[in-house]
Amino acid sequence: MNSNLVISNLLNPAILFFFLGMLAVFVKSDLEIPAPIPKLFSLYLLLAIGFKGGVELSKSGLTSEVLLAVIAAVGMACIVPIYCFFILRAGLKNDFDAAAIAATYGSISAVTFITASSFLRELDVSYHGFMVADLALMESPAIIVGLILVNLFATDGDREVSWSEVLREAFLNSSVFLLVGSLVIGILTGEHGAEILSTFTDKLFYGVLTFFLLDMGLVAARRIKDLKKTGLFLTSFAILMPLFNAGIGILLARLIGLETGDALLFSVLCASASYIAVPAAMRMTVPQANPSLYVSTALAVTFPFNIIVGIPLYLYGIELLWS
Repeated sequence: MNSNLVISNLLNPAILFFFLGMLAVFVKSDLEIPAPIPKLFSLYLLLAIGFKGGVELSKSGLTSEVLLAVIAAVGMACIVPIYCFFILRAGLKNDFDAAAIAATYGSISAVTFITASSFLRELDVSYHGFMVADLALMESPAIIVGLILVNLFATDGDREVSWSEVLREAFLNSSVFLLVGSLVIGILTGEHGAEILSTFTDKLFYGVLTFFLLDMGLVAARRIKDLKKTGLFLTSFAILMPLFNAGIGILLARLIGLETGDALLFSVLCASASYIAVPAAMRMTVPQANPSLYVSTALAVTFPFNIIVGIPLYLYGIELLWS
């Protein structure tokens, strides 16, 4: 792999601040971000990326490439939890944990996507706004599939699932709602809206992402202790499964005919794992699953792996295949 890609990613200020957050925990610094601020920054990032994606989508329109990318994205969000479940079921011998973790890896991490898009901007590699539509559509299906797997394979006579609550959590949770809403507003307002909000959505964006990753470094480092409960099997799964899913994503992107930047974002979506929306849904609907397993694998292993190693690695694979 081109070492310049790795160095460029590692010397990205946002990534370095992520390391700084982890270091603060390791050296037992009292550095702490007050709880409401990370939530605010998370909402801002979703709003900005959704709005800008909508603006770009208003320019490109609904082409066959866009439709194929959306179909592939939703297909991956439905299929990934299924094969992940059977792999995890064999290793964990617990259907509830297997289904919760499978749903986590079938869904996506918006922050990983945003970090990848920032990485592309640093390299001056273009990408299209319709990838944000993929981001918005890939989060919810995995929750539904995970719960279907629980109902098909797990046995617990005392467990009752409220499907109305499940669907509400899947499609109306704050991240999905804000992302889709911002995307629609971006489409409706187009260039005029982009000009009005340019200072808010463009100039502040990278600074907010940097501060947010500082907090993510703190959170990820605190979750590392939970990895002792996961064992070697889950730790290996949390690294190897993103690589496998990214490989499938790259091949699909090639078949669809996506450009380099779009292919990277698509592969990152396939490779990432949710540590916000899906865990919230699983806590509510599958309380038998152990949260320390599906949160720590996604947040303490897969997320750092993707933003530090995965993003440049996937881009390198794409450049090889596209050339």
